[in-house]
Amino acid sequence: MPATISSIAELEALYGEPAEASILKETPRIIPEYRALIEAAPFVALATRGPEGLDCSPRGDGAGFVRVHDDKTLLMPDRRGNNRIDSLRNIVRDPNVALLFLIPGIGETLRVNGRAVISVDPRLLESFSVDGKAPKSVIAITVDSVFFQCARAILRSELWNPQKHVARKDLPSAGQILAAVTQNRFDGETYDKGLTERQKTTLY
Repeated sequence: MPATISSIAELEALYGEPAEASILKETPRIIPEYRALIEAAPFVALATRGPEGLDCSPRGDGAGFVRVHDDKTLLMPDRRGNNRIDSLRNIVRDPNVALLFLIPGIGETLRVNGRAVISVDPRLLESFSVDGKAPKSVIAITVDSVFFQCARAILRSELWNPQKHVARKDLPSAGQILAAVTQNRFDGETYDKGLTERQKTTLY
């Protein structure tokens, strides 16, 4: 790849100084205004790293499913999934994590950087129960920095514009993808037929 940036000095010369507000908005704790954003968010992307590399995992539940324990601590239930546990494997070996919170209809996102541990405390797990079903673990995050991200990316992408929603039929289905990557070891049509019901009955 020609004409690449190979030093921080080159990078800073290209972009110049950051705006003052971009620096001042970062805090080492969760202020009330940032807490309001976290409690309104039903979705967060969790980034982790481990010996095999990086991972970014979608996490979602009812608004405020990531609990603000105090101004330095977040608690996130690890809801039922596919049992790959990529994020959890990484956290066990490297506690550094990053989170990106999204709120439907809101342009600003919220970024949190911190260090995580995995708790299996029975009382904590029970406090996150839904329909009598507790998560197997809770990710406890010590906050190092938190700041909001301006709305430009959301505005450019028109993420919340319903007129830009993509029809599911216009893209490969989960079954079609599985069939392709497994050379038809999976019957894609059968997989798709049962997918909605499987997801509905295994949310928690």
